[in-house]
Amino acid sequence: MFTTHSRAFALAGVLAVVVAACSGSATPTPAAPSPTPAPSVAPSAAPAASPSPEASPSPAAPSPVATVPAAELVDPGKLTICSDIPYPPQEFFDANGDPTGSDIDLGAAIATRLGLTMAVNNTVFDTIIAALQGGKCDIIMSAQNITSDRIKQVDMIPYFNAGQSFVVAKGNPKGITSTDALCGLNIAAETGTTEINYLQGTGDYKGNGLTQACTKGGKPAINVKEFEKDSDALLALQAGQVDAYFTDSPVAGYYTVQHADQFDLAPIPPLQPALEGISVANDAGHKDLVTAVQAALVSLINDGTYTTILKKYGVDSSGVSADIAGQINKIQ
Repeated sequence: MFTTHSRAFALAGVLAVVVAACSGSATPTPAAPSPTPAPSVAPSAAPAASPSPEASPSPAAPSPVATVPAAELVDPGKLTICSDIPYPPQEFFDANGDPTGSDIDLGAAIATRLGLTMAVNNTVFDTIIAALQGGKCDIIMSAQNITSDRIKQVDMIPYFNAGQSFVVAKGNPKGITSTDALCGLNIAAETGTTEINYLQGTGDYKGNGLTQACTKGGKPAINVKEFEKDSDALLALQAGQVDAYFTDSPVAGYYTVQHADQFDLAPIPPLQPALEGISVANDAGHKDLVTAVQAALVSLINDGTYTTILKKYGVDSSGVSADIAGQINKIQ
């Protein structure tokens, strides 16, 4: 989320993606499939091919819906997107090592609507806004929740709506059936995310997080374990180093379906539903880019391309209306 991630991998290939992510490699290269599945927690291969400029059968717009001045782009002719990969099903690598996912396909479609091509810059989530402000990309599409802290730094165009869920080991051995059951347990999440804020009571949840709820009720605080990459947090759960992994609901659902023999969703309804936004620099030099990206997104929603892309990844229930997409910096 704050941040804010099937294709045809065998589990051994998936493990290679996790190892690369843990080593800090910018572009993990999937290993060849192995007949002997290895334990893994990174994204498996995508149900569809790598991203295309239009992931919908709808006809492409005959001409750009808006024009972005070349001076407002990092690389003229391209829409460069910062995204923290892997975070399936919104962003991850396909069997060829290419970025894919609902965010990536949407980004490609937005680029096409602007008469541009898409480029992806894999960026650590905790420094992704700094990367945007430093000229590493034109926009961020990385499951970022729209929060009061973020809109002080960037403009955010609402494009997705997601809650937060807990993934546990198969069979839920710790019996996590409510947020009270988290007290005293080791809970993993990605650094810089809304999940960390909600667990610790920081950011928009200052003093009112899940761990404060525990201590106010006379129970031990949650032991929050932070990881630089979301996939590392899930790997910690698989290794038995933590009792649960906290992430966006679409991501949690993806992992429990793809690895049903290893993980379950904790039977807690999704928490804190929030809008996610496409981030754009909020300085005077990027005003046309903000309105152009917003116009492209709204056009994709209006002609059905947006819904087709979300359905491809099973996340269409998290879609937003054109009216919502038309409201910059909307906090749910």
